[in-house]
Amino acid sequence: MKITAAITGLGAYVPDYVLTNAELEKMVDTTNEWILSRTGISERRILKGENQGSSVMGIRAVQNLLDKTGTRPEEVELLICATTTPDMLFPATANIISNGVGIANAFSFDMNAACSTFLFALATGAQFIQAGTHKKVIVVGADKMSAIVDYTDRANCILFGDGAAAVLLEPNTEGYGVLDQVLRTDGSGEAYLHQKAGGSRRPPTHETIDHKEHYIYQEGATVFKFAVKSMADVAAQVMERNHLTNDDVAWLVPHQANKRIIDATANRMGVGPEKVMLNITRYGNTTNGTIPLCLADYESQLRRGDNLILAAFGGGFTWGSIYLKWAYDGDKVAAK
Repeated sequence: MKITAAITGLGAYVPDYVLTNAELEKMVDTTNEWILSRTGISERRILKGENQGSSVMGIRAVQNLLDKTGTRPEEVELLICATTTPDMLFPATANIISNGVGIANAFSFDMNAACSTFLFALATGAQFIQAGTHKKVIVVGADKMSAIVDYTDRANCILFGDGAAAVLLEPNTEGYGVLDQVLRTDGSGEAYLHQKAGGSRRPPTHETIDHKEHYIYQEGATVFKFAVKSMADVAAQVMERNHLTNDDVAWLVPHQANKRIIDATANRMGVGPEKVMLNITRYGNTTNGTIPLCLADYESQLRRGDNLILAAFGGGFTWGSIYLKWAYDGDKVAAK
């Protein structure tokens, strides 16, 4: 009997502080109308305070997941954290999150493939379930993008926000869960979307800080074109491999990078806007938080047996799509 890895629960957390377009108008030369027309973003959440890293949000999201599913910390066997903004180079943010929620009977590690990491981590976590070696795996996407955003750069500072969400994977023998994936990388994309300094190639110095090399750098036009083509291509490929038509797909769950990218991807796939999960208006691009935050926001609308196509694109370049058959009726989950 084939074992698949089904998502059996969701948890989420976003910070309280809301950074609106009106506030950004006072910080850089931009307008609410320009931001909305270019990105579809009205506001984003920002994690404020001293010593507040991605783990703070990851802990809250995982705790929310444990509470909602009635899962005890000691039952969890593996926790993977998808993050581009770890608390520190080491220890892994996943370790910090595990400790913060009392998960001690597990191993945990971070993954980083920029904005595609959550999909890569979901596919990885699913392998441990499918192998029959693990029964409860948590995958959490958490990013504090405000830590690497230059708030004098009007092209980038309008895009990003902070947030986290988590999913619980458990074995399923009824055909629900992660059924297929197409995951890709093209390292030649490094030139167009990256963070120049902070790693072993260019460790922090006065020079790297003075030259603002610890912030996000991207060439927007190139990234836009590549993102639309890549996300649509792999989503179409995973649909074709599984003989799915547009009518068969209940939801497209796209990475929330930019509403124009989302719209263009949906159009290329032939999926109408009524089937596209969208929350970029309220959160901006939370990088690895976007897809699980969408699932959490739309949980009450999800039905057992729904076919979901997840798609993402990230810096460097990375991209991918996952075909997922939903395992439970979301409206029956009591919000806590």
